[in-house]
Amino acid sequence: MKYIIFIAFLIALGSIICGFLLEVQYSQKLIGFGVLGLFLVVFPLFIYHRWKDKDLKDYMLTKENLDKMRENQKQNKY
Repeated sequence: MKYIIFIAFLIALGSIICGFLLEVQYSQKLIGFGVLGLFLVVFPLFIYHRWKDKDLKDYMLTKENLDKMRENQKQNKY
């Protein structure tokens, strides 16, 4: 999965760089497709890849997590 993300990132970045460097009629389209590729393909794949095995409840402020945080603060004071 990380290789797919890396390849898609390189393609999008290459499209953006080619759009800036080449003097062709469709250079603005190259830049636009590169940016769209980053935001609609690369970033969602990266976020999914990084969060797929994580439990969202560990990052939410629930009563149990707040109690754990208070206990840790009390233990660290002494």
